[in-house]
Amino acid sequence: MLKTLLCGTALLALTAGAAHAQVSNNVIKIGVMNDRSGIYADLAGEGSAIAARLAAEEFGGKVAGAPIEIVVADHQNKADIAANTAREWIDAGNVDVIADVPNSAAALAVQGITKDKKRIFLMSGPGSTDLSGKSCSPYGFQWTYDNYAMAAGTARALVEQGKKNWYFITADYAFGHSLEDETSKMVKQLDGKVAGNVRHPLGNADFSSYLLQAQASKADVIGLANAGGDATNAVKQASEFGITQSGQSLAGLLLFISDVNALGLQAAQGLLLTTGFYWDTDEQTREWTKKFEAKAGRKPTMVQAGVYSAVRHYLKAVEAVGSDDPDKVAAKMRETKVEDMFTKNGKIAANGRMFHDMYLAQVKTPAESKAPWDYYKIVKTIPAEQAFLDPAKSGCPLVK
Repeated sequence: MLKTLLCGTALLALTAGAAHAQVSNNVIKIGVMNDRSGIYADLAGEGSAIAARLAAEEFGGKVAGAPIEIVVADHQNKADIAANTAREWIDAGNVDVIADVPNSAAALAVQGITKDKKRIFLMSGPGSTDLSGKSCSPYGFQWTYDNYAMAAGTARALVEQGKKNWYFITADYAFGHSLEDETSKMVKQLDGKVAGNVRHPLGNADFSSYLLQAQASKADVIGLANAGGDATNAVKQASEFGITQSGQSLAGLLLFISDVNALGLQAAQGLLLTTGFYWDTDEQTREWTKKFEAKAGRKPTMVQAGVYSAVRHYLKAVEAVGSDDPDKVAAKMRETKVEDMFTKNGKIAANGRMFHDMYLAQVKTPAESKAPWDYYKIVKTIPAEQAFLDPAKSGCPLVK
């Protein structure tokens, strides 16, 4: 009897050990990398880490028998720092997944490393379409938005209003170039034209010379192909120059709710923007936002909501396959629909692009806003197939 009991105990221990061994290093380690101190800190930063922790909490802090650990790092909007951090995390820190990474140059560097080292990369912050295009990866998932989606929303809406002549003020790095390029293609596709462009350094404070050049172009629309602090500085200074009062339209091609909050409704009112998430869409978004706001002290941006959704979907895949094996998990993620407060019936294409509906929104006037952070009127829902580029046209070699 004792011998049988001992054998049974040994078998149980062996089975439990084997099951637990399916998770490398007996921990699921997720690294949230972004700008934690610069121009993109408000739209991502600690809020993205909070969003990832909320996803982990839904699983009780454990999945497939292993604890979930969240680590964070500041890439300072520098591709070399992002690359070095990714290597260190993977080689020395046993990080299984890297999440967020706003700044397309940084994300492209991390994409190359995670591809070579077979680690899952959950991109919420970067916009370059190359990440699900020519630089795609079997382990890379572009989740929340991309620059094509911004053009398909905001630029299309303005051109359809008859505003066909555009001039761009562009952040001079991979993201800005991509956003200008995608928007230019959309404008020309709709029989509009581009009058010219000017480029500014990342983290620019004074936009006066750029705005004067844009004003002198007499273009119908001045497109701001930048984001974060650069976008808010440009909008504030455009207001001071009286640009919209003189008849030109200002298009913030990538604006976040944190930007509107920083600008105030007096300066931001009337702006059209495209977003993948708005906290006040339905009961589910409002409930999740309460949890986020209790920890962050503010409403979430679409990037932060996207981090939650991507991390949650990853953890569901780990739970389903009982392992953190990157090939098995990536396959399960692709075959499973994304269903959460961020999106309904989301689907991941072969190039890693997560297809979901986007929203065209207009910033409310001060009189229309009834409460703090009551900033958007949803003008229309943009179906996923219209919002994002056909994977067959993306240039991704994974698409057959």
